[in-house]
Amino acid sequence: MQTVETLNEGLKRAYTMTITPKDVDARVDAEVKRLAPQIRMPGFRPGKVPANLIRKMHGEALAADALNTTIQEGVQKLIAEKQLRPAMAPSVNLADGYEPGKDAEVKVELEVLPEVPTPSIEGLKLERLVVPVADEKVDEQVEQIASQQKSWEDAPKTRKAKEGDMVVMDFAGKVDGVAFDGGTGEDMSIEIGSGRLIPGFEDQLVGVKAGDEKTIEVTFPEEYGVADLAGKPATFDLVIKTIKVAGESKIDDDFAKNMGLESLEQLKGLIKGQIEQEHNGLTRTYMKRKLLDQLAAGHDFEVPPSMVDAEFDQIWHQLQHEAEHEDDAEAAKADLEKERDDYRAIAERRVRLGLLLSEIGNANGVEVSQQEMNRLIMQAAQQYRPEDRERFFQYVQQEPMAAAQLRAPLFEDKVVDFLFDKAEITEREVSREELEAAIESEEGAVPHVHGPDCDHDHDDKPAKKPAAKKAAAKKAEPAEAKEEAPAKKPAAKKAPAKKADAAEGEEKPAAKKPAAKKPAAKKAPAKKADADS
Repeated sequence: MQTVETLNEGLKRAYTMTITPKDVDARVDAEVKRLAPQIRMPGFRPGKVPANLIRKMHGEALAADALNTTIQEGVQKLIAEKQLRPAMAPSVNLADGYEPGKDAEVKVELEVLPEVPTPSIEGLKLERLVVPVADEKVDEQVEQIASQQKSWEDAPKTRKAKEGDMVVMDFAGKVDGVAFDGGTGEDMSIEIGSGRLIPGFEDQLVGVKAGDEKTIEVTFPEEYGVADLAGKPATFDLVIKTIKVAGESKIDDDFAKNMGLESLEQLKGLIKGQIEQEHNGLTRTYMKRKLLDQLAAGHDFEVPPSMVDAEFDQIWHQLQHEAEHEDDAEAAKADLEKERDDYRAIAERRVRLGLLLSEIGNANGVEVSQQEMNRLIMQAAQQYRPEDRERFFQYVQQEPMAAAQLRAPLFEDKVVDFLFDKAEITEREVSREELEAAIESEEGAVPHVHGPDCDHDHDDKPAKKPAAKKAAAKKAEPAEAKEEAPAKKPAAKKAPAKKADAAEGEEKPAAKKPAAKKPAAKKAPAKKADADS
């Protein structure tokens, strides 16, 4: 095999590899020798099928596999010998007009990572905005939990239902006078004002009392999940069984014990800890943006256009998707189009910062341990069905870029923590509203951590897009999407949910877990030959 460099301009490289029939034949011979003991054919003892007969029957497929394998190994050898650091997977193309038995000319094109100048990390100064947790905020959370832990008591039979009361009823629904599937039920409980039922249903329960029989008229929403009912008017014959009123929830140790805790003080401590975790997440987001701003201001170097293209495509796809869900989608898209160049600049900044963080981490011994990688792989495997998880483990082991994709966010966080330790940090106490306003006003960008082993196809997307026709200051770059999400408030215990019936708002079916990815099978060469990089 011969390799000739045809382009060396900036970060772009191109090569022509020439693979001779001798290269392919040698690999086919080796494969025939390996397969011969396994071949079974009538008229021959096991393992005694002549090599020329195996070639005659399977030669074409073996030659195609041999050529693809030779191309893949040739690309890997080229990258190693030239000490290339591909920015993206190389483009590998088999020249037109290739015929088996003749030389195969393969074009290899790629962009390499730039030589990043030695990063300057001295003199970093950051401000940590600290939000203290007020007792009043904790009490508000406790009261909110208590409001969700309602105990219901039967009301007097003469009581007319009002908003906030629970109505227990039987119902029978009809469309065009005909009963429909799922439209009949008994002893359904609904809190008036909860918004669980289709529009207009709960409003017509106001004023009913135990023993009443009533027919109400509603219209199913146009987007209702059952096509036969969507947009159609319907009637429901109701028999009111009971009206219930919410009892007062007493906030004390017994209330906490009903939630599985030891005391009210322990509940408050847990809530305070969760609020502090939320505040710490916001504080880190703000500090990280300020850190990235300082790094971006102090470093400027060429970045591979292909990486910028990939980053921009991710940002743009997300923004367009969100624009489609605006009230005036066409106007939102038009406004977005005016800002295309701004988002292109954001993509370039993110790529540059990612390369810079990667260089800082590698230069300062920042590593993701094998134990940490194992944990990341285990976490990622949970999104797959149990029967697919073993295939996912094998895929990550066989595909370095898949492992790099899992590693990148943790590596970036470690580099950021390293820089926080290096920086001079001052603290200032602020309110949560002030901290959120400070984050909103920033134009920070979350980079991808790029390296020679990374495929740069992360899930880091803009947290939100600027609303149409906002001031330029509000047009924020993609927010800190990789920061840990603030802890959720403790959920109140709920009774097991009943199956949704036709009267209730459409329940979303559980999403199926994706099947595990697996490496692409080798293909016979056509115009393009895929090469793993």
